Amino acid sequence: MLAFVLLAGCVNSHNSSLSQQPASTAELVGAKDVDPAMRERIARALGQDADEKALRDALKQRPDNVDAAIPLARALLARKCPNDALEVLDGILLAAPGDLRALNAKAVVLDHEGRHREAQELYRQALAAEPANPMLRNNFNLSLDLDGKTETGGANPAPQADVRHFAALSRSQCGSGSEW
Repeated sequence: MLAFVLLAGCVNSHNSSLSQQPASTAELVGAKDVDPAMRERIARALGQDADEKALRDALKQRPDNVDAAIPLARALLARKCPNDALEVLDGILLAAPGDLRALNAKAVVLDHEGRHREAQELYRQALAAEPANPMLRNNFNLSLDLDGKTETGGANPAPQADVRHFAALSRSQCGSGSEW
């Protein structure tokens, strides 16, 4: 983890004692030269690393903790680490086979990666267990649209979203256009 250490004063080379005038924090770290946007990115990254560590720790304690796995997968996808996100979701599916939220989350990641047929198979598996689930039905239909197909014969058509909007969101915000 990245840590910053700020010094309150500096050593006087003439008498080896602390100077009476401590340097300001801005002088010590060159704050005038640090871009405010960069400061924000650093603060977010530090918080993100802590969040990911807490989620990983929660999964170590309870490997079937879907409530930890899904946000961790979402964070990994946001960091452009889809393989790591899939690994987390595969782990949760080993610990909690058939969990609808985990199946949906893995399918969302696969859709994000352009692996629509694999995603659709997971949506079908989840929909077999809960055919009327609107989140699963909507994500399945979005996946079909992204893949250039449409499924016919559905008794309960899903709410439709603008596919172009979904595609843009999924590429720019790591799949947040679909529901997790």
